Amino acid sequence: MATVIMNSDSVVDRKEREIESICLRLLLMQQPVARDLRLVSSALKMLTDMERIGDQAADISEIVTMLGEEPLKKRPDHIREMATNTMWMVRHAIDAYVKRDIDMAREVMASDDIVDELFITVKNELIELLTRDASSSGQALDLLMIAKYFERIGDHAVNIAEWVEFSATGLYKGEVLQ
Repeated sequence: MATVIMNSDSVVDRKEREIESICLRLLLMQQPVARDLRLVSSALKMLTDMERIGDQAADISEIVTMLGEEPLKKRPDHIREMATNTMWMVRHAIDAYVKRDIDMAREVMASDDIVDELFITVKNELIELLTRDASSSGQALDLLMIAKYFERIGDHAVNIAEWVEFSATGLYKGEVLQ
C-alpha cells in the first residue's frame, strides 16, 4: 500500500495542474465576481494544501517502507489515532467545500487540537523510549517524522477549512480580505 501511495504522488501533482488550469481559465474567461470569485480563488488556495497533503502522504509511505519488517519497539497506537483523525479532517474539509458547509469546516478547525495533542503524546512517548533504549533511536526518529507529517496534514486540512469559510462568508480567519 505504501508503494501505491508513493507512486500516486505524480497523479496528485498532475491533477493539481489540471484544476489550477481550469480555475485560471474561469477567472480569465468568465471574470467571476463576489461569491463566484471567492469560490474559484478559494479552490486555487486549497490546491496548494491538497498537493502538500499528497507529498506528505508519500513521505510517510517512504518512511514506512524503510521501517521494513523490523519489529517496532513502540506500538504506534497514537500515530494510528493521528492518522485516523487527520484522514477525517481532510475528508470533511473537502466535503465542507463541496457542500458549502461552514459548520463542517469549523468542526475540522476545532479538531486540529486533538491531532496537536496526539503529536505531543507521541513525541513524549518516543523521548521516553530513547531514554530507556538508545538503540531504538533510528526507529524512534522515523516514527517521530511520521507523527510530524500527520500533524502537518491536519494543519493543511485546517487551511482548507478556513478557505471554505472564506468562500462562503468573505471572512478569512475572522477578517474581511480587501
